[in-house]
Amino acid sequence: MSAPAVTDTCAAELLTRVLSALLREDVVGLRTRSTLVRREDGDWLLLPTPEGDALLLPVTEDGYQAEYAARLPLLVRESDGEELTSYESALGALRELAEPVDRDGFDAFDEECRQTLETMRLHAATQSEVSGRLTARYGGDPARWTGLAGGLGFETLAARLDHPVYPTARGRSGLTEEQLRAYAPEFHPRFALRWLAVPREAVALTGTLPSFWPTPASLGLPEVQGTHMALPVHPLTVGAPLEEALRATGLTDSAVLAERAYLEVVPTLSMRTVATAADPSVHLKLPLATATLGLRNKRSIKPGTLVDGAAGQRLLEAVARREHRFRAMILHADETTYAHGGHELLAVLCRRYPAGLDGAVVVPMAALLAPAPDGRLVVDHLADRFYGGDPLALLDACLTLLFDWQTTLFGQGIALESHQQNVSLVLRPRSLRLLFKDNDGPRINTRRLEPVLPGPWGFDDTRTFGTEDGPVADLFATITVHLCAGAYAFGLAQHRPALLRLIRDRLTEAVDRLGGDAGAVLRARVLEAPRLPVKAMVTAGTLLSKERSGAADINKHYTTGPNYLLRAGGSA
Repeated sequence: MSAPAVTDTCAAELLTRVLSALLREDVVGLRTRSTLVRREDGDWLLLPTPEGDALLLPVTEDGYQAEYAARLPLLVRESDGEELTSYESALGALRELAEPVDRDGFDAFDEECRQTLETMRLHAATQSEVSGRLTARYGGDPARWTGLAGGLGFETLAARLDHPVYPTARGRSGLTEEQLRAYAPEFHPRFALRWLAVPREAVALTGTLPSFWPTPASLGLPEVQGTHMALPVHPLTVGAPLEEALRATGLTDSAVLAERAYLEVVPTLSMRTVATAADPSVHLKLPLATATLGLRNKRSIKPGTLVDGAAGQRLLEAVARREHRFRAMILHADETTYAHGGHELLAVLCRRYPAGLDGAVVVPMAALLAPAPDGRLVVDHLADRFYGGDPLALLDACLTLLFDWQTTLFGQGIALESHQQNVSLVLRPRSLRLLFKDNDGPRINTRRLEPVLPGPWGFDDTRTFGTEDGPVADLFATITVHLCAGAYAFGLAQHRPALLRLIRDRLTEAVDRLGGDAGAVLRARVLEAPRLPVKAMVTAGTLLSKERSGAADINKHYTTGPNYLLRAGGSA
């Protein structure tokens, strides 16, 4: 069998990523029920069907969270040699093998793929346009994009890069091309927020709002100046989603949407979080009635997550006070100011970044492997300026500090959902620090935490706490190891052996430094385990209902994959 003649590069890339993800997550037994068949053109997996036929998937050795990945963008029916080369036909064939109760999930994923493919094509068509916009605004060399304003340029580059694991991350459910161009980070737009005047007694406010916060009168609503306060609303939430939220909270007759837009903002990688254009050190996280990384992964904001983000920040600050070496090296955004109206579409988090970043380059880890406007990778630009042209030296400095911090947290029973989007490098000549945000969603072993930092810490989500190391170690492996370390080894193929050695060496040093029982747990569960937990994001986020998947948290639902750390210098 030969590769099909594929003229649509975006479609081929998408199908290859989709098939690899479904194989990794063992959807319909694609991994565990298949037989490896070696042919002249390479390896194939043969999956039998109940009708006596079989599906063939061309594969290649992988090693990053799975033994194999799709080698070509197709499935083949064994009986007649039919090549299924579109996501519709491939998913349709796999759907036939699913339990009837699960087939709606395949239909939903089909729609997710459609939206993602449209977005990928749009990205390809607008690459030069956006590159020109970024160059005009920030300059030709990303290593000179300084301060939190320059960091917004990196957010745009990261938004055009595929997620290390999730195959349809660039899709956003229900949004049109016009809406993407107007509000999505990959187009680096600017727009003004809408504002809703809500009765004060209906709003729960924690912290102090910024001085720029508008009053109802300044928004053209003097009649409710003394009785209401203003909540920002993302323009995409205005309309049916907002109206439904007001009905659900009984605020339809008392809340007033201002006609006047106010406060120009720039979207960040998460899209629902926007930076104020006049002061990029202030970000507002606003709920959206869309979804990313799975159709069940809504971009709304449950009030409890605001509570948890502030609680997480307090806990991390307490750890930093005990661990003096991190005080100047680990920075945290302040997330203690927030408000909500009792509904996940009536909420805002006001995030404030620390002062003194104007002269630094602040780049999210998610942007390191993104192409800069000149086509070279961001990590190479940064290495040229700060590390003598050696990207491995830059990653070495980053991983050394990251592993030291995260293993220290593990020793106190804490693991963070601090993936590439939530960790930024703060670079100056001869200096690297790490900046963290979004502290909700940790996992905490109270048996380790209570003796050193007794609570209560005020988390709202009861899933946060447990009395075992397992959930904490799983989060450490899937986030800190896979997304913040392994992704770079497998994303920089020319440096893979050296980077895998580097990751193992630096993690080993951090675990040895931690020592004790906690160090032994990480050594056994991460460094020496034959297999590591791997996020099953498609399964939990779209394909299966929570009842069918058993996922208590769709972001922490796992399968397993080979441990690429077992061989220093090569993939598993």
